[in-house]
Amino acid sequence: MARAVWKKLISDTSIQRSSQALSVIGNNAYIYGGELRPREPVDSSVYRISLPSGQTAPSQITTLTSTDRSPQPRVGTASATIGDKIYLFSGRGGIAMSPLEESGSLWVFDTKESPASSHWVQLTPAPSTGFPQGRSYHALTSNGTDTIYLHAGCPTTDRLSDLWSFDVKTSVWKELPSAPGPARGGTSIAFSNGKIYRMNGFDGKTEQGGAVDVFDIADNEWKTTTFPPDGVSGPEARSVAALLALQINGRESLVTLFGERDPSSLGHAGAGKMLSDVWAFDIQDQKWSKVSVSDGADGKPAARGWFDADVLAPEDGRGGVVVHGGLAESNERLGDAWLLEFEQ
Repeated sequence: MARAVWKKLISDTSIQRSSQALSVIGNNAYIYGGELRPREPVDSSVYRISLPSGQTAPSQITTLTSTDRSPQPRVGTASATIGDKIYLFSGRGGIAMSPLEESGSLWVFDTKESPASSHWVQLTPAPSTGFPQGRSYHALTSNGTDTIYLHAGCPTTDRLSDLWSFDVKTSVWKELPSAPGPARGGTSIAFSNGKIYRMNGFDGKTEQGGAVDVFDIADNEWKTTTFPPDGVSGPEARSVAALLALQINGRESLVTLFGERDPSSLGHAGAGKMLSDVWAFDIQDQKWSKVSVSDGADGKPAARGWFDADVLAPEDGRGGVVVHGGLAESNERLGDAWLLEFEQ
């Protein structure tokens, strides 16, 4: 059984929000977008949280305001990283909460630049090529070198199950085989060793669970591993959660955590039943185990959904997951950040 401990990084009203994007690069976490009040996107600033090695110093927040044009404020966006760059695709903007249609463009933020010269670049697809439609509550991941993967989400009406790849060197989108149904929003994907893993989500009626769908990039096909979503043999069905790929005890693993178990009767204006558990999936053995998580000095994070999380690369053999913000069961937007550190 995997074991981990929670460490509180910071809590501040400036980063209080849900439905945002979080990206970890090096020893910093970057936050963009989200909402503090339902259907009202926050500003276009990037908030950087320092993640000191070994927690020898407290985390700090720096606000990075673009010196040039920035993406329109948005809710329900998604991000992925390659090298020192953050890639952002679509989302909802404004009270109407319609998807932002940007003709397949990705917004790119280079974290190597100094705070004084921070800026976004809009990366448009190559001419005369197809591209995915705008959407919200979709999922992004990358292979870490040259390709972004986009999956599912909510367009103007209904939900999607499509899968696309974007080559950052040629700026070409390619449509890949769609994932097994049902179509969904609030799903999660992760990349590991040439494969994309997908699970969870909401199909408009029920939370999805009980399956890890795997797309083999080389074979260009999907396969599915099923499990009982009973909270004993495998994680319960959920949406607006997280799925991350990392090594635990030297083994390639997936981690899913938190999420909404039952939707609110108020829809986007309310909070449903939230989960606080953490599960690890051994990719080689194809088995789930519930992670034994200890409270840190500051306790543990509250149950939540509509948050974001990313992997903090290990420096001393330990893998970590950074969790930020989200929506609590009380319908409060959260402004805390935590590190889930796995033990050897």
